[in-house]
Amino acid sequence: MKKTIIASLLLAYLTGGATWVQAANLDSVAADSALNSSEAWLTQGNQTGFKTWLPNLMQTFNALPEVAAQEARRTQAEFSIRAADQAIYNPELGVSYQNATDDTYTLDISQTLDWGDKRGAATRIAQLQAEMLLADITLERSQMLASVIQALVEQSQSRKALIFQRRQLASSKRSLDIARQQLQVGDLSSVALQLVQLDVASRAAEYAMAEQDSITADTNVLMLLGESETAFSGFIGSLSLPSMSRQIDPELPALKSAYQAVMLTKLNAEQVKADTSADPTISLSAEREGDENKVGIGLSIPLQIRNNYSDTLAVASQEIAIAEQIYLAQERVLRQQQKKFYLSMPRLTERYQEWRDLVLNAGHEAASGLAQQWRAGDINTSVYLQSQRQLSTSYLVGLSLETALYTSWLDWMGASGQLEAYLNAQLPRLSKTNHSGSGKNISSAKY
Repeated sequence: MKKTIIASLLLAYLTGGATWVQAANLDSVAADSALNSSEAWLTQGNQTGFKTWLPNLMQTFNALPEVAAQEARRTQAEFSIRAADQAIYNPELGVSYQNATDDTYTLDISQTLDWGDKRGAATRIAQLQAEMLLADITLERSQMLASVIQALVEQSQSRKALIFQRRQLASSKRSLDIARQQLQVGDLSSVALQLVQLDVASRAAEYAMAEQDSITADTNVLMLLGESETAFSGFIGSLSLPSMSRQIDPELPALKSAYQAVMLTKLNAEQVKADTSADPTISLSAEREGDENKVGIGLSIPLQIRNNYSDTLAVASQEIAIAEQIYLAQERVLRQQQKKFYLSMPRLTERYQEWRDLVLNAGHEAASGLAQQWRAGDINTSVYLQSQRQLSTSYLVGLSLETALYTSWLDWMGASGQLEAYLNAQLPRLSKTNHSGSGKNISSAKY
């Protein structure tokens, strides 16, 4: 990449005439010194990967209020399981007194039996709902991380473009100064000078647009991460293409919640059966009437004659079919996203590699030849400016390709819910302290 930028600067620096050749050589040496890090803009991701910025990012991410809210939801789910596992019916105590010829005192205690296993059904549902919550949080965190990293990518790319456009503007201004000197000695026409002036104006406009893009990207990062400055050096060399299976695993975070929703409807149907079951109540009473003591035992069973709850059970059964269709619809959408990713990612990678080979190898040689021809007067200024514009465009195209690679990878990893697990795998220490540990008891619950 350095060669491409230097080549474009050489086209601006190296001009015809002995006076300007010396100045151009000095500028070229300065450009080499100032742009030593330019090639690293597109290669440092291959060298550093995640090590230099991911730990700090995860620390900042885990401190966000949204993540704290997720932790509160995990705790709430644990309490929901405990609450569901409590007894359904409490015993009832009754005391009565009757004033008559013979005063009557009565003491009775009754207990309704959970004959239909309402408690078990409620517990299983609470455990499954907790599992669904964990799956939802996993998906949310991956999508949030994808948005955050995408914002950092756009911030990094916009800053690269801003620096490049600023240097291009400075280079075009130096070219204009040299062109004015050439006009004075008769080596350049006034029309050619005007072309150079137009090029400066165009560069100034492009720099202004790049500055606006950089401001917007900085604002997006601030909105997502707050005021803290987050380091980011890219990871283009760490982008991987996960192995593709013909069938999408229901355990994939993006589908797990929908798959569990089907199971939840089945448990809801069981709970409806339990809730509508006729639970008997037994009672024990002690009575004293005058001088006579009495003891009694009672049993009551609800008679489901007027309402046998068959329609309620039919509604619950229909919910199962609805949940299954919703799952199939989500699976179809995710499968299409998967196909799009596995089609676009290899092609983008191939185009990106081709671009790097062309720019780093052929770009510099072509630029040097054009610069020599322009100094010798073999090509006119319009051709020179056009070639310079093409070389500048090639660098921006490289930035766009790099951004497209990031976007394609982050979109799929975030949408499928795999991003956080992948990032934690890059940093084993983080995986030991990630937030999934707080939900360990929930995850191991049986339903």
